[in-house]
Amino acid sequence: MKRAIIIGATSGMGLEVARIWAARGWKLGIAGRREEALLRFQASYPAGQVEVQPLDVTHDDAPQQLDQLIARLGGMDLFLLSSGIGSQNLELQPAIELATAATNVGGFIRLTTAAFHYFKAHGGGHIAVISSIAGTKGLGSAPAYSATKRFQNTYIEALEQLARMQHYPIRFTDIRPGFVATDLLKGGRYPMLMQAPKVAARIVRAIDRRQTVAVIDGRYRVLVFFWRLIPRWLWKRMPVRNR
Repeated sequence: MKRAIIIGATSGMGLEVARIWAARGWKLGIAGRREEALLRFQASYPAGQVEVQPLDVTHDDAPQQLDQLIARLGGMDLFLLSSGIGSQNLELQPAIELATAATNVGGFIRLTTAAFHYFKAHGGGHIAVISSIAGTKGLGSAPAYSATKRFQNTYIEALEQLARMQHYPIRFTDIRPGFVATDLLKGGRYPMLMQAPKVAARIVRAIDRRQTVAVIDGRYRVLVFFWRLIPRWLWKRMPVRNR
């Protein structure tokens, strides 16, 4: 029986992926800041199938809490990090930028390195993270969000190379969705908005296929292709924001 840990499983894509894996009969360890949401999910499945752990990725003790969850689950084969924050910040308020970096950079490092060390010590495994197409280009309307997503893309690529250099059988999947209707995007109107359950199904498929990078969905793959072709001098003249 597969054993998967999901960080950020209280809402959005993490929650929807957890539902898919639970329906498959997998043993799950789910973590997030809202304990009541974790317990509601746990109560929907047979006793012993789902273990829960309140966890905040910005706290220094998050790796120890992850270890406790893994121990209760009896091990870990697959690790999915779905925890992240972001918002538009046209006024460039430092508090918003720093909070975004604390979760999307500090928390990301804290938990992905913890998973890396676990798999290094236990014969390998699979690390998957949900980043974003926002890492493709610097977005003036959300500087910290786009920059931290670029960081995540690069960091996972670096960990993949490190695992290969040190001969550890660890697989990596960087999942890059476009706009998804989750709590993260409340209050704005976004083009090509996708629904979380459909995105979750594509995330699961990408992980099943062991894809290294998965841009979701096809429309966004086309968008990202053309974004990359836009020279910097032209990009800075193109305001990219929701309305």
